[in-house]
Amino acid sequence: MSESLKLSCSACGQMNRFPGGRLNEAPKCAVCGAGLVTGKVSELDLAMHDKATRGDDLPILIDYWAPWCGPCRMMAPEFAKAAQSLKGRVRFAKINTQDFPAVSQRLGIRGIPLLILWHQGRELARLPGARPASEIETFARSHTATSV
Repeated sequence: MSESLKLSCSACGQMNRFPGGRLNEAPKCAVCGAGLVTGKVSELDLAMHDKATRGDDLPILIDYWAPWCGPCRMMAPEFAKAAQSLKGRVRFAKINTQDFPAVSQRLGIRGIPLLILWHQGRELARLPGARPASEIETFARSHTATSV
């Protein structure tokens, strides 16, 4: 990893910079104090989605979902397990496509659940459908081999 990392705070939106070697020391947002690398799934709005996918130095795996989607709800606990397993290597977040339909239109999302892995403004890969934690972890690791 680079000497210095930039991560957006999923609570307040502030972009934070800290030494990459301190990633395992639970870095916190300089503005609101929220944890930046918690091993938990963050809920994003459209502005936070755009900030995290464009500016973060740590890969972020985003679950595009909706509350009416049964497979989306079934996968949520598995996504959370994968987030805990890959803590410090990949950040995990989700965005409700029902509340933010513009993200689906912009990204050409035709079906949910859909996982998209982002790193430094680039889409690395997509994984459609509900998956168990082990498949989510394998997907994230295989597409971030150089940074994970």
